[in-house]
Amino acid sequence: MTAVPLNPPLLFVYGTLRPGFDGVMARWLADIAQWVGPGWMQGALYQVVDYPGFVPGGAGRVRGDLFVLTDAEAQLAQLDAYEECTSDHPQPHEYSRQQCVVETPDGPVEAWVYLYALSVTGHSVIAGGDFLAAGRV
Repeated sequence: MTAVPLNPPLLFVYGTLRPGFDGVMARWLADIAQWVGPGWMQGALYQVVDYPGFVPGGAGRVRGDLFVLTDAEAQLAQLDAYEECTSDHPQPHEYSRQQCVVETPDGPVEAWVYLYALSVTGHSVIAGGDFLAAGRV
């Protein structure tokens, strides 16, 4: 099945930006973007520190939420700064923003996703692939 293109631009979040996480940036995203619904991707979710890192691929499923970005350029610039993956941040970056296929109850869509870009050696897998259900709120 072919994914629906990024029009309007979508963002898939799986950790500290999700609704239900009590953080400044989660509240900011809820205020400036429109929640679309749940989504999931194949991969593994790792506990990095007090936040998760998502690595795509494999047999696991990572759960998250989709948002429509109403001013994608400005909003993604703010999110890039939050995820410390701008040119102002030293290399190597911990996260990389990429377009990925996200599964939804209505079929696959394309969305921006912040993927964990460093080694996961020493980080534990979050069982079930759901940061909020794992009690990380």
